[in-house]
Amino acid sequence: MAAAGISMREAFGQALVGLAGSHPEMMVLDADVSASSRTVLFGKQYPDRFFNVGVAEANMIDIAAGMATCGLRPVVNTFALFITLKGADQVRNIVCYNNLPVVLAGTYAGLSDSFDGASHQSVLDVAIMRAMPNMTVVVPADNVEVRQALEAALRRDGPTYIRICRNPTPVLFEDAAPLEIGRIRKLRDGADLTIAVCGIPTYMAIEAAGRLAAAGISVDLLEVSTVKPIDEAALLESVRKTGKVLTVEEHTVVGGLGGAVAEILGRRAPARMDFVGVPDCFAESGPYMELLSKYGISTQEIESRARQLVEGVAA
Repeated sequence: MAAAGISMREAFGQALVGLAGSHPEMMVLDADVSASSRTVLFGKQYPDRFFNVGVAEANMIDIAAGMATCGLRPVVNTFALFITLKGADQVRNIVCYNNLPVVLAGTYAGLSDSFDGASHQSVLDVAIMRAMPNMTVVVPADNVEVRQALEAALRRDGPTYIRICRNPTPVLFEDAAPLEIGRIRKLRDGADLTIAVCGIPTYMAIEAAGRLAAAGISVDLLEVSTVKPIDEAALLESVRKTGKVLTVEEHTVVGGLGGAVAEILGRRAPARMDFVGVPDCFAESGPYMELLSKYGISTQEIESRARQLVEGVAA
């Protein structure tokens, strides 16, 4: 496994500061969690461009939308669950309906707000955001892709949701080609099974693919950093070759990456499929890695599900 780097949230805060000079139109808004989201770094350097609106997520999104109509590039920050639920009406009716260039940064996503339990754990945000017309949904796999996703989002004309984890994670793409919104990154070439992964579990999928290769199972490994719009051409090319696909994500198995892949394959290339993700349930409180393992997100689970697919065994 690659060495752990700084957390995604820290990388995002640093990226905001680093991009401030080249993007003078960028404004940063936070809902009273700037110490957690790390937008505090930007606020200290650029207080005239930083707005802490308090615990008023819906208002924050409306303010950002207003800024966007004036030629500014607002970046909205709070916990992923609060952006997608407390701000859902404003995201839909103001930001998406008007196709405004607002960047929505949902931090503490997935199970990473582990000790705060189900009230704060965001395992349905991708499903909600990808259902919003005009919304682009990006799920980086490490802190390198977080920085690249922000820079790419600031160049876009419409709204972008970036999903950010709380914890330090392995650095995977320091020396790789930059993340491209709308493009799948091929990590491994194989003929027996497609594994499509997004977010934190990417390093687990890499490990699992290595173990499977040692057992004689070749994996076509795809990192799907953009869940919407998904790279249909690359996905279909892979699945038509392998005939089997396993999706892996730190999100409910209802409506996230697995749902997006199934929708495409159901129309264009039906194939045998299985899903690694959070079951249709609320999660408990506890240490982050232990929670991931409890809810089936681990190298071992990916390897096991992959073997079952290849061997034709029902999960």
